[in-house]
Amino acid sequence: MKRRFWMATMATLVMASGMAQADQVDDIKKKGELVVGVLGTDEPMSFIDPKTRELIGYDVDLGKAVAAKLGVKAVFKQITLAARIPELQQGHIDLLAASLTHNKEREAQIDFSLTTYVTGTKVLVRTNSGINDVPDLAGKRVATAKGSSMEVNIKKAVPTVQVISFDTSPQAFVALQQGKAVGFVNEDMSLVRAMNQLGDKRSDYKMLPTNLALEPLALGIKKGEANLKKVVDDSLRELEASGKAEALYENWFGQKSALKMPKREFKLNSDKID
Repeated sequence: MKRRFWMATMATLVMASGMAQADQVDDIKKKGELVVGVLGTDEPMSFIDPKTRELIGYDVDLGKAVAAKLGVKAVFKQITLAARIPELQQGHIDLLAASLTHNKEREAQIDFSLTTYVTGTKVLVRTNSGINDVPDLAGKRVATAKGSSMEVNIKKAVPTVQVISFDTSPQAFVALQQGKAVGFVNEDMSLVRAMNQLGDKRSDYKMLPTNLALEPLALGIKKGEANLKKVVDDSLRELEASGKAEALYENWFGQKSALKMPKREFKLNSDKID
């Protein structure tokens, strides 16, 4: 009996030792796939190509680059804005590539890769609304996506504003179009895209001049997975060094894209934020 007890104890210790040494990189390589959480509704970050019905976008390309670095297949899972961090914490996805703002509050919950994009938060209003800048929104209703940093940014800028939240950014934009809100708060690149899609109606809307906040976006990694963070950061540094990062920017945001955004002013080389 003593011998069986001793063998069982040793087996438990060996298993515990193995579990302690294993990390998420081992798990990902063992299953042969990297499950990447994306929004799928946020062009050009991640969205469904209307012609091919395939998921494409800047975040999708970054996820594929990390999967290639790991030597596994990239598998994309569409998630909502509000579910991004819980899905990662609960292990339903391995990596977040979902228009994710890196801020101090979220650092307590998850780890972040190098910054992958820097955007600003702005407000879109109707041209005839009489609203000329952010302070004019006091006491009025604005729409934005639920669980986003934009909710926080607009409340900081205008404490008396009434924020109504929607599951997706397109739904919040529709609220502005239908008159349910006087403003639509989002990243500046997303607002440019929304205005482009308006066609002849574009002149009916304008972007307010004040930038509510600079938003460093990054990939999200489960807390404490240092080896996975190293692989993710190494893959991003390789994109930067090879010139592929610049090409991705030009393709999705720059002169090759419908957005025609100004030249890129950031590099994929730091995970530091203010």
